[in-house]
Amino acid sequence: MSSLRHQLVLLLLLPGLLLAPIAPAAAQSGINLPDMGSPSDQVMSKDQEAQIGRMVLRQLREAGKIVEDPLVDEYIQDIGHRLAGHAHDGDFRFRFFVVDDPAINAFAVPGGYIGVNRGLIEASRNESELAGVLAHEIAHVTQRHISRSIQASQRSSMMALASMLAGVIIGMAGGGDAAMGAIMMGQGLAMEQQIAYTRSNEHEADRIGIEVLASAGFDPEGLPRFFEVLQRRYGQARAPQMLQTHPVTTTRIAEGMARARQLQDRHERREDSTSYELIKARLRVLSSSTPDSAVDWFKREIEAQSANGDSLGMRYGLALAQVNRGGVADIANTTFRELVDAHPEIIQFHIGLADSYMTNGQAERAIEVYERAVSLFPRNLPLTIHYSEALLAQGNPKRAHRVLLDVLNHVPPTPEQIRLIALAASANGEEAEAHYYMAEYHIVNGNAPLAMNQLRMALSSADVTSVQRARFESRIEWIMDVVPPDLRRELERQEAERGERPRDARTSRR
Repeated sequence: MSSLRHQLVLLLLLPGLLLAPIAPAAAQSGINLPDMGSPSDQVMSKDQEAQIGRMVLRQLREAGKIVEDPLVDEYIQDIGHRLAGHAHDGDFRFRFFVVDDPAINAFAVPGGYIGVNRGLIEASRNESELAGVLAHEIAHVTQRHISRSIQASQRSSMMALASMLAGVIIGMAGGGDAAMGAIMMGQGLAMEQQIAYTRSNEHEADRIGIEVLASAGFDPEGLPRFFEVLQRRYGQARAPQMLQTHPVTTTRIAEGMARARQLQDRHERREDSTSYELIKARLRVLSSSTPDSAVDWFKREIEAQSANGDSLGMRYGLALAQVNRGGVADIANTTFRELVDAHPEIIQFHIGLADSYMTNGQAERAIEVYERAVSLFPRNLPLTIHYSEALLAQGNPKRAHRVLLDVLNHVPPTPEQIRLIALAASANGEEAEAHYYMAEYHIVNGNAPLAMNQLRMALSSADVTSVQRARFESRIEWIMDVVPPDLRRELERQEAERGERPRDARTSRR
């Protein structure tokens, strides 16, 4: 039970652990004024909010509820941060993610973690509607409605947090479906406490969200129009989760529309990005029960929309589904070649063409497509991940390792990127480096004990060099410095029992 307790402590780590870059970050200059805090800080500090947010995201990821697709993740991060840049609060490090759930819903977890269900993305009619929902959730975070609601009803909030922690404990004990049920129940209680805001909080989030939406170049009517469409389509009898967690009235929609119209001419508006329709199509393919059902769906949609002209999203989705189905990848090949020739600026088409070649067993042609795309879009993360996976499949882990490290040194890493580097290093026979990057993977996911185990294995690897040894030991020192005191003492005890590092080497400085 002691081990479980220490792992729980890790989930509530110092904010620096999960946000720390692998490469040193440049220091920010300027005058730093003291943070005088706010009444919300008396209940839950911003650091505590971030800790809880990371915990929820980790549990969702481990339960397989996050859409782990590089292109989808890049899109939702881009649109989210474009909005957050206009939110007038630089104290939050926002993290956006897509939940693999067909329900129409979105939510903000403490600390700037904002999730949007794929069902909501699919239900939105244009990019401004999707952006409107994200802007609304961003406003809930920046106005700290979570802490303010906890402050107003501290007892029920503590029950919600306790339920969430119970779900984490069950999950660590290997509770399977029961664990997921407890986690989702705990999350549901937390979401209910968090999102069932007062009427004034909802109106404040609407007002600020619409202003953020307009400032970022989206149609400010996106948010009220999305609520209006949902209300008309479903009504209250079978309202989707979005309307259950964000109750909408005719008055609220009218007020939102009036505010949006006041902002219509103040900001320059941009058209929907091509990525919006491509990502919607990609999600449809990823969530389909079978490749055949995806192919059939896109064929029906293309036929139904034929009167409106060609749709890039529909053509892209059908070609993706055909690649997945197999046997007709040559048809997809033709489509993707046409798309690349007509739109060489769209990364998704290059990746699709290369994937279709890989499916056809034409690995060399796939690599050629990837190398040409990399020259056009250097250090693009989704492209690099797909390219590296192709290199590994082709039996070229050394090249995969090199291109992944190049991106790692210039772009903030994702867990999937780090895990892929570890796989590439392992396939290339670099045992010490493989263990080191698996340690980095566990650090990003907030598991210090597993990270320490990987670093110990790296130090004991047969191919470890003196330079690597110094780097690995420095990383161990860093972990020891940032973890909470009780977890540090437990890790020191484990190291002393192994006889790998004298205990007084750590305690003499404290």
